[in-house]
Amino acid sequence: MIDRSRLASHLQDFPRQKITLGELRPAAVLVPLFQRDGRDHLLFTVRTGHLVHHAGEISFPGGGRDADDADLIVTALRETEEELGIERQGVEVLGRLDDFYSIHGYHVVPYIGIIPDPDQLRIDPFEIAATFAAPLAHFREPGVHHVEDWTHRGRVHAVDFYRYESHVIWGLTAAILRQLLEETAQL
Repeated sequence: MIDRSRLASHLQDFPRQKITLGELRPAAVLVPLFQRDGRDHLLFTVRTGHLVHHAGEISFPGGGRDADDADLIVTALRETEEELGIERQGVEVLGRLDDFYSIHGYHVVPYIGIIPDPDQLRIDPFEIAATFAAPLAHFREPGVHHVEDWTHRGRVHAVDFYRYESHVIWGLTAAILRQLLEETAQL
């Protein structure tokens, strides 16, 4: 199990790589960690098929910053509450990872947060088709991760992919997951 205080202390060194905002819209996601049966787990969402961006994809809860959001932590917690019904005061935010760029024009900041066991979620059916929990240790197993080279706007990008049961986690969510795995490997 990850030591929360060691992880929070480690995350104080972030961001190590910062993106200049420029034309990108600010956004944030919560990487929801919880313990079940003595093991660390992550909670993922499956987006509904009708959404403009990331339709049908697996993601962490989050979205674009609203004008009323004091900062991006508020954005991540608000979006998590709206999408999953996890009350913001019930989330222990430990820190953040590096800035990420979304191909849809977002500057995304991922926050790591401890949530209560998600056994009674109130899912927003407009945005979220389903959720699933996966043990963090699963993503460290051989053969679960691979990288593919994809071309976007004339440039080749390495795209991460992870498998869990019938789910394929890829793109931005997989890149955030990869950094989380790297940063918690020694904790």
